[in-house]
Amino acid sequence: MTTALITGSTAGIGAAFARRLAADGHDLVLVARDTQRLQEQATELHDRHGIEAEVVTADLAEEDGISSVEKRLGDRRRPVDLLVNNAGFGNKGRFLEVSMADELRMLKVHCEAVLRLTAAATAPMRDRGRGGVVNVASVAAFVPRGTYGASKAWVVQFTQGAARDLAGTGVRLMALCPGFVRTEFHERAGMGTDNIPGWMWLDADKLVSSALADLARGKALSVPDPRYKALMGVVKLAPRGLLGGVSSRAGRKYGPK
Repeated sequence: MTTALITGSTAGIGAAFARRLAADGHDLVLVARDTQRLQEQATELHDRHGIEAEVVTADLAEEDGISSVEKRLGDRRRPVDLLVNNAGFGNKGRFLEVSMADELRMLKVHCEAVLRLTAAATAPMRDRGRGGVVNVASVAAFVPRGTYGASKAWVVQFTQGAARDLAGTGVRLMALCPGFVRTEFHERAGMGTDNIPGWMWLDADKLVSSALADLARGKALSVPDPRYKALMGVVKLAPRGLLGGVSSRAGRKYGPK
């Protein structure tokens, strides 16, 4: 039986990955900051699907948190076959309205943790000749929109580059770029969502199904919905200056309240 490790597993996209992978028979290592929620999630998935669910309490904005997950990924006696780097958050406010401490915390979680955990997972995967990594980014990676978009752009570029470097080793890496998904993400960031059109919302479980299908196909980049694929096609054709203005206006309309 294979094992998947999921960061940010207790809510949103991470929880959807946990549900789907448990239903498919994978044992799980669940990583998040809230021990009680982790234990409740592990018990529920074990009881429902008969899989083993280990919990690791870790804050990936802290050195100790990243190190503890690195250690688990590097345990060759209990190999991890799939890593889902999902942990992340948004900050309320525009550039210079957000404290530098919060900006750096975001980079720690979105970039440093993703880099270090991907390295910790793929080294033993390469030695075994099999494994996979899904790094959750965002369609925000493709538009000029603050530290969040910039950090997700880094995730996309890093993942695609690492996927090329590990081609032929049996290890697959994929950047997952969803749009708006109905999760706790915006509520936690204090962002209003009332003005976001209904057609822009994605279902987390359907998103995960599409993402896993793309990973199985060997894709290094997944934009898992026809609506957002079409939008990203428009983004590629739009001039950068115009795109920046549209992105800024969209941020004011759909962003923090």
